[in-house]
Amino acid sequence: MDCIHLTGIRCYGYTGYLAEEQVLGQWFEVDVKLWLDISTAAKTDAIKDTLDYRSVISLIQNLVKTSKFALLERLVGTIADAILQECDRVTQVQLTVSKPAAPIPDFGGKISIEVTRTKPGF
Repeated sequence: MDCIHLTGIRCYGYTGYLAEEQVLGQWFEVDVKLWLDISTAAKTDAIKDTLDYRSVISLIQNLVKTSKFALLERLVGTIADAILQECDRVTQVQLTVSKPAAPIPDFGGKISIEVTRTKPGF
């Protein structure tokens, strides 16, 4: 199966366990791999025969921006499920969502959660 990678999608959102995270917000980074058959598009050179990944980027940005979850795990699962539901051609998605500046004292790293979801029947 073929795979499209979209990396470095930056979004501002309001998911976080601390109350101030849901009020002040913070930056998130999203990387996604989308499995689908692109063989027809490789022959026709027509966007109608593949996935217009602008729509996936927009979907991700909108979900990060409008969601107010306590847990990053819920945000990641929601995005993965939405991609599979909205994108008919996508059979599997692997999604990593990171908080590059999590509000944790004396911690300069980033926190990331990765999920892989497969459309039923595949």
